[in-house]
Amino acid sequence: MNNHVSSKPSTMKLKQTINPILLYFIHFIISLYTVITYIPYYFLFETRQEKSNRIKAKPVNSKPESAYRSVNSLDGLASVLYPGCDTLDKVFMYAKNKFKDKRLLGTREILNEEDEVQPNGKIFKKVILGHYNWLSYEDVFVRALNFGNGLQMLGQKPKTNIAIFCETRAEWMIAAQACFMYNFQLVTLYATLGGPAIVHGLNETEVTNIITSKELLQTKLKDIVSLVPRLRHIITVDGKPPTWSEFPKGVIVHTMAAVQALGAKASAENKPHSKPGPLDIAVIMYTSGSTGLPKGVMISHSNIIAGITGMAERIPRLGEEDVYIGYLPLAHVLELSAELVCLSHGCRIGYSSPQTLADQSSKIKKGSKGDTTMLKPTLMAAVPEIMDRIYKNVMNKVNEMSSFQRNLFILAYNYKMEQISKGHGTPLCDRFIFRKVRGLLGGNIRLLLCGGAPLSATTQRFMNICFCCPVGQGYGLTESSGAGTITEVWDYNTGRVGAPLVCCEIKLKNWEEGGYFNTDKPHPRGEILIGGQNVTMGYYKNEAKTKADFFEDENGQRWLCTGDVGEFDPDGCLKIIDRKKDLVKLQAGEYVSLGKVEAALKNLSLIDNICAYANSYHSYVIGFVVPNQKELTELARKKGLQGTWEELCNSCEMENEVLKVLSEAAVSASLEKFEIPVKIRLSPEPWTPETGLVTDAFKLKRKELKTHYQADIERMYGRK
Repeated sequence: MNNHVSSKPSTMKLKQTINPILLYFIHFIISLYTVITYIPYYFLFETRQEKSNRIKAKPVNSKPESAYRSVNSLDGLASVLYPGCDTLDKVFMYAKNKFKDKRLLGTREILNEEDEVQPNGKIFKKVILGHYNWLSYEDVFVRALNFGNGLQMLGQKPKTNIAIFCETRAEWMIAAQACFMYNFQLVTLYATLGGPAIVHGLNETEVTNIITSKELLQTKLKDIVSLVPRLRHIITVDGKPPTWSEFPKGVIVHTMAAVQALGAKASAENKPHSKPGPLDIAVIMYTSGSTGLPKGVMISHSNIIAGITGMAERIPRLGEEDVYIGYLPLAHVLELSAELVCLSHGCRIGYSSPQTLADQSSKIKKGSKGDTTMLKPTLMAAVPEIMDRIYKNVMNKVNEMSSFQRNLFILAYNYKMEQISKGHGTPLCDRFIFRKVRGLLGGNIRLLLCGGAPLSATTQRFMNICFCCPVGQGYGLTESSGAGTITEVWDYNTGRVGAPLVCCEIKLKNWEEGGYFNTDKPHPRGEILIGGQNVTMGYYKNEAKTKADFFEDENGQRWLCTGDVGEFDPDGCLKIIDRKKDLVKLQAGEYVSLGKVEAALKNLSLIDNICAYANSYHSYVIGFVVPNQKELTELARKKGLQGTWEELCNSCEMENEVLKVLSEAAVSASLEKFEIPVKIRLSPEPWTPETGLVTDAFKLKRKELKTHYQADIERMYGRK
């Protein structure tokens, strides 16, 4: 095993309960099989470990503050995907001409919807979905062209703002392409934002037109339209709502189809439209924001193109054979970038949602098929929260297996982990043991792209083993157009986010307060600074924050100060080791990284989510915990405690029992004594973007969590 791996296989192995003599015999058979299969493998293939050991990035000079670049871009950073395609409309035109009649965007037909009453009396909406219906590159191009022209007829001017507040779907991408073509500045807002945040974004950008869906118009926009005085036109992507006449005077509701028809009729006149330049704003992307009101990040055409150029280089054999499943919010830079990478390379994009993703998803009627089963994607993006859920669900099912099945799975799991650490494959295990698990995501996934937050080593290794594919863990921010680093597909090391992409360079800046210096041994450490053409223009109407987070060097290159702390391994790969905002100084002077505490405890099956909290007025850490209902109920049964779910979560006895489990896990994870939570509050309600306690990427909103649990904080610190 090479020296870059941060977690040894032995620490992540599953425990088996099997007769020692039988186990010895099984290990003998496995060893024999390994030797026989290793000989041809050794002579015919370069192992993954040999590829993984290669140098991936180097400093450009010998100074400690030197930037690191990918070995593929040492002579100059990449900024253009295709020659002459320096704006997003040109990229789409290139792809349209190359892949004209190929399928591009797919949507499943809704065959039936019905209400299903649950045992607790709640009503869940269930759907039965049909096959995917596809639009070709030519279809999408014509629809986008007509829609853009229709918007122009409604008074939308070039270089002015238009908002999209809509779920991830084909119409979102068509609307975005229309805006790129006609040089309209697309303001993106998460569909899960609360009323005040939506009003803030719409009023700050002074939009007169907004693109949305029937459901969001009814559930969110209807109540706040009167607070957005400049609004004139609302365009619904999926037909008019039945009560559209309720809106204030002067606000007109159109369907997307009607606007496209208007544009198609007007396009007969063949009036030329204004085209964008590389430095024009393509998107003003409102971050869901882990603190305060969301900020609008101004992203130019050249920023996005540089970012997707870097990302595409890290995905081997990307092309027409690939199928991508789109279900994350397109208002998030990870999803938008991933889909633009696919669109520009001839990949199909099939749309989904977290509620219909798999056969077991909440909106899929029992016995019918989820989206991954129908689409069989080869590429998929996910945030760690989703991967953690998959990991916990599969492991819970493993624990429910018969003793024989469970031990067989565990033996195969541990065997494959050892082989992965040596850079070898396990085709028989993949075919016979992990095929069913792999089928949860359709069975054809060849690369999982993970971003938005750090992924735990345990979950990453689980995805490698059970889904038989690499996990391309990436690091990037909205402010860097989503681009920064992505691990290479043959690098199965855990705990790292890969080398800088070919579009950017990264350097580490000393952070004295945290004790991180780029002269540290054995590895340089410091605040991560990203430089390159993917670094965005700054924050909309927020010059002070722009000046604080961005700067230009003496060569005119733009840099972003991320606030994250990293270190470089000898092969040029980056690790995220801390965050400046997450570092809290305790009363006695010790520094605690809240993110480190959470990462050490979050993978417990008992924990669905956790937020550590501390401040400088007290000497210990406390925590807010969303427990797993099944695991907590079982723990209560073992301890002889009874009650409703809310009663169990509010029970001091249960808090103490969960705290014991947390403390044991914290010691196993080598946390310092002062880092281990001393008191906790169990939350009966999950934290979702709708509650406002986490972002759309499921990052903790610490300020909102602090406000929400203020009374509990005072109780745990002894003020009440």
